[in-house]
Amino acid sequence: MKDLNDLFVHLLKDVYYAEKQILKALPKMAKAAQTPELKKAFETHREETEGQVERLQQVFEMMNKPARGVKCDAIEGLVDEAKEVMEEAEAPEVMDAGLLASAQAVEHYEMARYGTLIAWAGQLKMPEAAKLFEANLAQEKNADKVLTELALRSVNRKAA
Repeated sequence: MKDLNDLFVHLLKDVYYAEKQILKALPKMAKAAQTPELKKAFETHREETEGQVERLQQVFEMMNKPARGVKCDAIEGLVDEAKEVMEEAEAPEVMDAGLLASAQAVEHYEMARYGTLIAWAGQLKMPEAAKLFEANLAQEKNADKVLTELALRSVNRKAA
């Protein structure tokens, strides 16, 4: 990577890969969730993630680059943590709390990445890309808010 543009493309590929992995993980997490609201939150966010992938594809198109991901070890680790919760949680309430925490870790990772992409898109004079990233970031922030409210309202209390 020679310059900010190269770094930007690399991070775009990283996030694209991450969103694709999340698309695979969310249905499994929704199936494992016991709390109806948590299940619904995962299903809703899966639909949003499909739109996020489409917006990332638009950025690739703007740059005349193929929409292709690059392996992201960070997201793989976060998804593996969710799998571990699904395999090892002995009580449904504990599984829900663990899945919710795993989902929030993913949301925070995505928020950090989209924030960086927005800043870099601004630096690279790509306002259309920045707007697409801002839409994704808004959804990630909302998903995190929904999960936080659910955790505080019921999921964590039940697990305790």
